[in-house]
Amino acid sequence: MAAMMGDGGQAGFPLETWFWEMPVCTRWWTTATVLTSALVQCQIVTPFQLFYSFRAVFVKSQYWRLLTTFLYFGPLSLDLVFHVFFLQRYSRLLEESSGRSPAHFSWLLFYATTSLICLSPLVSMPFLGHPLSSTLVYIWSRRNPDTRLSFLGLLVFTAPYLPWVLMAFSLVLHGTVPKDEIMGVVIGHVWYFFSDVYPPLHNGSRPFDPPMFWRRLFEGRPARDETADAINHEIAVAAAPEVR
Repeated sequence: MAAMMGDGGQAGFPLETWFWEMPVCTRWWTTATVLTSALVQCQIVTPFQLFYSFRAVFVKSQYWRLLTTFLYFGPLSLDLVFHVFFLQRYSRLLEESSGRSPAHFSWLLFYATTSLICLSPLVSMPFLGHPLSSTLVYIWSRRNPDTRLSFLGLLVFTAPYLPWVLMAFSLVLHGTVPKDEIMGVVIGHVWYFFSDVYPPLHNGSRPFDPPMFWRRLFEGRPARDETADAINHEIAVAAAPEVR
């Protein structure tokens, strides 16, 4: 399966180096995922204490479920290793492409997790880590249209086809329509449209950028104004002919 991950793997690096090279959001999400499975494996907690339930959260005030539903991918196993590697790879690539900005990437995670929680009752899906991972995979695949990938060393395709290849594989493997991956693709496409397609058509307007209070929360007081107008102004100044 590693063959379909492209050429950016870290197989030759020691585990500690691999861990600390990850951007901050990806690092702690990966850590929390592994620790959650370890706690279940040690029978300190059970999966029944982790899944999302509207009644458990908003009637019984078990608010931790809003987080743990995205952290549990199953017990410690080879399947978990695959999912963790897959999750951290595309999470890392997206976070690094945002300039390793905790504010921008955490805002994406906030959007995706909120959307998944709102939609989960429609598909009766208690654990939402898989659709969240699918959301990140879809966004990355659309932003890297020329990247070539291979699946099991047999099928070669460009990155935009990756979500659909994974859906087909899941359908063949499990014999059911992968509702979690479909939901992730839908949520990812909304983000991709308003972050990558919409701005060039509407004078650089970026409605899905994190608000200023969110940037201050994660990155402190900005050193300079980073609004879309300021960025567009800098681009215009840089492109203008030099006056002598």
